[in-house]
Amino acid sequence: MKFKTVLMDSLAIERAIKRIAHEIIENNKGARNVALVGIARGGIPISEKLKQCIYNIEGANLPTAQIDITNYRDDISVEQKNLPSQTNNFEFSLEGKDVVLCDDVLFTGRTVRAGIEAIIKLGRPKSIQLAVLIDRGHRELPIRADYVGKNVPTSMHEIVCVQINEQDNSVILCE
Repeated sequence: MKFKTVLMDSLAIERAIKRIAHEIIENNKGARNVALVGIARGGIPISEKLKQCIYNIEGANLPTAQIDITNYRDDISVEQKNLPSQTNNFEFSLEGKDVVLCDDVLFTGRTVRAGIEAIIKLGRPKSIQLAVLIDRGHRELPIRADYVGKNVPTSMHEIVCVQINEQDNSVILCE
């Protein structure tokens, strides 16, 4: 994998998260009924950063969970789908909640479709909204994000790598 360019550095990511947090609060008329669900792996740090940012803005400690979409993917075998879920840790009911599904990169829409299916299997939220750090286009399904950190037109051959950790938050485009 050949490094091409840095799309977002740590400061750009923080600004995008703050903007998305404000948009979530505004669109839901506050945060009291909002729950954040991070798609395992890349969506988990996004949901955690949004939770902290919304707490800093509104003082609301939102319920958050992680969801493993493995059993809902359409690109794996039946044997792989029957493996036990590793990361579903819902300690709250989804019933009537405005759920914000979080992921790092929106590409074909298949991961999001699987996430929506997994959420609906667990309960009936009032709404499901989508927050992504990067929307790179190339949708195969009619899915769009409600909240986007950055739109990045890419070729099908490029790869967007999101690194969110304590030392270096960045989004890198590779070929």
